[in-house]
Amino acid sequence: MKIAICIFLVCCFSFIKNSAQNPHQHKPDKNLLKIIDQNMMDAAAQYKVLMKNLPADQFPKTYSPTTGQYEFSNSDWWCSGFYPGTLLYLYQQLKDTVLYNEAVRVLDLLKKEQFNTSTHDLGFMMYCSFGLANDIHPSLVYKEILLNSARSLSTRFNPMAGCIKSWDVKPNEFLVIIDNMMNLELLFWATKASGDSSFYKIAVAHANTTMKNHFRADNSSYHVLNYNDSTGLVQQKRTAQGFADESAWARGQAWGLYGFTETYRETKDKRYLDQATKIAAFILSHPNLPADKIAYWDFNAPGIPDALRDASAAAIMASALIELGGYVNKKLSAQYFNTAATILTNLSASKYKTAPGSNGGFILQHGVGHLPNKTEVDVPLTYADYYFVEALIRYKNAFK
Repeated sequence: MKIAICIFLVCCFSFIKNSAQNPHQHKPDKNLLKIIDQNMMDAAAQYKVLMKNLPADQFPKTYSPTTGQYEFSNSDWWCSGFYPGTLLYLYQQLKDTVLYNEAVRVLDLLKKEQFNTSTHDLGFMMYCSFGLANDIHPSLVYKEILLNSARSLSTRFNPMAGCIKSWDVKPNEFLVIIDNMMNLELLFWATKASGDSSFYKIAVAHANTTMKNHFRADNSSYHVLNYNDSTGLVQQKRTAQGFADESAWARGQAWGLYGFTETYRETKDKRYLDQATKIAAFILSHPNLPADKIAYWDFNAPGIPDALRDASAAAIMASALIELGGYVNKKLSAQYFNTAATILTNLSASKYKTAPGSNGGFILQHGVGHLPNKTEVDVPLTYADYYFVEALIRYKNAFK
């Protein structure tokens, strides 16, 4: 009975991925709404440039404006779903069948990853792509691909640790990264689509374990936790892609903000809403958050104010804040919407938005992937584009 009630509540309170509530009737930034319409057309034109330069069996990763060289990937790269996802978001807005047909072509390359049990990133890969495709044209084929993806993801859950493994490393080490919160949406969807509550239970367990162990007293998050896979005890807390173990890697904070917001959406459990608002408070009150709200790659990065910004972290934050703004009181809601508007306005300016026909066809520039590893530093990134377009749509939809 409890499981049935839980599933019923999830179904009742879930809402469309790219929409946002607006209970407080904020007044839209009319200039931003005009910018959004132009951004959609510009983004479509850019992705047609990217499309022409993409090898038939590959996925885009990034592009070097210095050398003019692309980096591509196979379908098993964690970012493979963002390219078709962005195409589908743009198709929703513009009804340009060229974009839709390209997305469908690439989905055919991606579908084999539904059986990939070696990665925790199936939410990114499959739900950001096939999930959107299924929203546009519901299909039993898409449904089965998504359910298989959820089954594959579930194999990485360890009941002793209470969470889903991120990286496969040494025996007795069970590494979990904050990014993994973003993959729970696939599991929540799978319970709604199948009636199998095991997916829901895994997602909730992972969120609870992350909430318990991943956060510091100031509500910032570590990037990586190392659990003992036999006892479930935390062995180490560290940061891999940020400046230092005790620093606040900007995109990691954004993943947490977004992940707990969507977990609240799917469960209506106030603990997750409280966690999301705590993360938002850390981000928005941080003395190193710039006035334009485009975060440095790490809140504790050396060299601030000359440290690199991360457009990808800013885009994720904007998208999450718009949704979170639909669940909180009027004062917080206004703060979240206004901050998101500031981020989107600044990302739409020439400093971050690519000039037509340049940057290899990507929409945004100045993303930071893994600075300590010296990879994807100050370059365009597919996930920056995806969450930027998603945030623009969410802002626009909030005022319909």
